[in-house]
Amino acid sequence: MKTRTVILIVLFVLAAGPVVRGFQTEPLYDALLFGKDTMIPTRDGGPKLATDIYRPARNGVSIPDRMPILLQRTPYNKEGAGLVAQAKYFAQHGYVVALQDIRGRYKSEGSFGKYDESSANDGFDTIQWLAKLPYTDGQVGMWGTSYAAHTQADASKVHPPNLKTMLLNFGGLSNGWNVKIRNHGAFELGQQLGWAFDEAGAGDPLVKAALDAEPVEKWFAAMPLRKGLSPLSASPEFESYLLEEMTHADYDEYWKGLGNNWSQYYKETSDVPMLHVGGWYDSYTASTFENFAGLSKIKKSPERLLVGPWTHGGNASSSAGDVEFGPDAAITNFANEFHLQWFDHYLKAKPTKVRDWPPIRLFVMGTGDGHKDAKGKLFHGGYWRDANQWPLPEAKFVHYYFQPDGSLSTTAPAASGQPTVYRYDPQNPVPTIGGAFSGALKRGPFDQREREFKSLRGGSESGFYGSKPPYLPLKSRADVVVFQTEPLKEDMEVIGPIVVNLFASSTAVDTDFTAKLLDVYPPGKDFPNGFDMNLTDGIMRARYRNSPEKQELMKPGEAYKFVIEPFPTANVFKKGHRIRIDISSSNFPRFDVNPNTGEPLGQNRRMIVADNSIYHDANHRSHVVLPIVPRTRVRDKSIKDD
Repeated sequence: MKTRTVILIVLFVLAAGPVVRGFQTEPLYDALLFGKDTMIPTRDGGPKLATDIYRPARNGVSIPDRMPILLQRTPYNKEGAGLVAQAKYFAQHGYVVALQDIRGRYKSEGSFGKYDESSANDGFDTIQWLAKLPYTDGQVGMWGTSYAAHTQADASKVHPPNLKTMLLNFGGLSNGWNVKIRNHGAFELGQQLGWAFDEAGAGDPLVKAALDAEPVEKWFAAMPLRKGLSPLSASPEFESYLLEEMTHADYDEYWKGLGNNWSQYYKETSDVPMLHVGGWYDSYTASTFENFAGLSKIKKSPERLLVGPWTHGGNASSSAGDVEFGPDAAITNFANEFHLQWFDHYLKAKPTKVRDWPPIRLFVMGTGDGHKDAKGKLFHGGYWRDANQWPLPEAKFVHYYFQPDGSLSTTAPAASGQPTVYRYDPQNPVPTIGGAFSGALKRGPFDQREREFKSLRGGSESGFYGSKPPYLPLKSRADVVVFQTEPLKEDMEVIGPIVVNLFASSTAVDTDFTAKLLDVYPPGKDFPNGFDMNLTDGIMRARYRNSPEKQELMKPGEAYKFVIEPFPTANVFKKGHRIRIDISSSNFPRFDVNPNTGEPLGQNRRMIVADNSIYHDANHRSHVVLPIVPRTRVRDKSIKDD
C-alpha cells in the first residue's frame, strides 16, 4: 500500500466509527478523580491554581504504575462536562490527567487578565510540579482548544524541561497585533467584546445579570467603550484588559510580550513535537500557519499542520455557515481517538500511525457541484491534500489586476485613468456576513447577502447584525467596489497565502481598507441568483501602512500603497465560476469602524465621512496575488475509494 494511502486512512478512518483497526480504543482502566481542587503553587508565593487530577484505576484503587501526564489549562471551567469526559477517557487509556483553572478564573486564586504574561510562568510551574508526582513518569503532554491551546504556547515559550509534546487545536497566538486581538491596526471588536460579555459573568450572578440585561449587540454601535460607562464596569478585571487592548494601538513591548506574542519567542520555545490544527474559517488561521512555518525552520522535533474547512472548534463538522463540504471534511472522533494516537506515539512510544503522517494535511475546498442539500446548504465539496512545505513549492504566484471597468485579469493596466471613488460612512458600515473569526458573530462561508437581523446566535436564518432593508447582496452597495474575472474556462486551484497590493487615497487623514476573496457561483436551479461565497478577507488601518510600530496619518488626496493580507486559503474555483475581490473600508462588527478623524484609537468622539479612491492605472497597478497550483488529476475522490 502506498504511503499516501496509509496516511489518508489514518486520518479519516476515525470518522467511520469508534474502533480504529490495529489500535486499542477500548478502555484499559477506570478513571478515578484522585485530587479534587489540588492547589498547585506558583513561584514567589503567588496565587495557587486549582487543579483536578484524574488517575487510571481498577475497582476504585489507582494504578501504582508511573504514567505520562496530560495537562489542560483553561479559563472555561475545569469542571465542564465535555472536558471532564475527555479527561476520563485519557485516564482510562493510561494517563494521569490534570485539568486546571487558569489564574483568576473559577476556583484558582489571583486576578484574571486576558493573555496575561503570568500564564507562561504559571504553565511552567504547573508542569514541573506535576512531573514530580510519585505516580507519574515525569513526561507532560498538553492539549486543548482555543484559549487552552494558547496556554500551551505560553508554557512552551519558557521551556519547562518536562514538557514533551503539544496538540494545539485552533489556538496559539502568533502575534496579537496582527491577528485575533487587533488586525493590522483595526480592533477585532466582535470577537473581543463578545468574549468579554460572555465570560465576565462566569461564577458571578450579579455581573451576569448586568450583562444579560444589556446584551453585547446593543453596545456595538456605542463604541468606543469608556471606563466605568458600560455593563463591563461590573467586572473591573475584564473592563481593564479590554480597554487596554482597544486603546494600545502601536506595536510595541505590550504586543511583543509573553502573553500577546509567540513569534518573538520561537527560539526560546520548547523543541518538542507539536500538531497545529486549524480551520480556513478560524480566527487563528494566520497564527496557525505562522507558528507551524516559524517553528519548523528552527526546531528538530516534528512540527505537523492539519487544516480543515472548519470554523473555530469545528473539527467534527462537515459544514460551516451556509456551506457543506462533504462527509470526509469531518473528523468525528478528533477529541478522543485522534488525540490518543498522538500522545501514545510521543509519550509511550507505541507504534501508532502518527509516525507516517505528512508534515501538512490541508482540505482543499470547492470540488462539489453546488447543489442545495437537504439542509438547504450549498454543496461546495472538497478533498484532502498532503504537502511537505508551506507555501506549496508547486504554487505559482499570479498577479490579477484591478481594471477600471471592474474586471479582474492577468493583464496589467497600461494606461492612465481616473480612480474608482466611493464614500465610506462609518455610521453606515458594511455588515459582517461570515468570515474567519470566533466569538458571538456567525462565522464561516455565507452567500454575501444582507438578511434581517434577529439574533447573534443561530444560522443565517437569524440574520446579520447591521443588515438593512431591502436586504440586497453586498455587491449592490455603493461602498463595496467589486473586481471579478470573466467566468473561468477551466478549473483553477488556489492554495496558499493571499496578498492584495492596493493603491488608494482618501479625503481623510486616516481610514481603513478591506479586501475579500470570493468564489462566485453562476445562477443555477437551486440558487437562481447564484451564490457569492466568501473565502477569506483582511484589513489595513491606513495609519499603519508603513509600519505597525509608528502611526503616520495620510495627506488627503495623496495615493499610497496598502498591503492587505487576508488569511491563507485553499479552494478550487470551478469552470464557469468567477474569482472576485471586494474592496471597501469596513467590516462591522467584526472590526471596529474607523472614524476617519485620526484621533487616538479607541478614544474617538467624532466620526466623519470619507471619499476613498482605488487606483488601477499604469502607475498604480492594484492587484491580488493568487497562489495557483496545477490540477494534475481528479482530487475529489472519497477516502473510502482508496
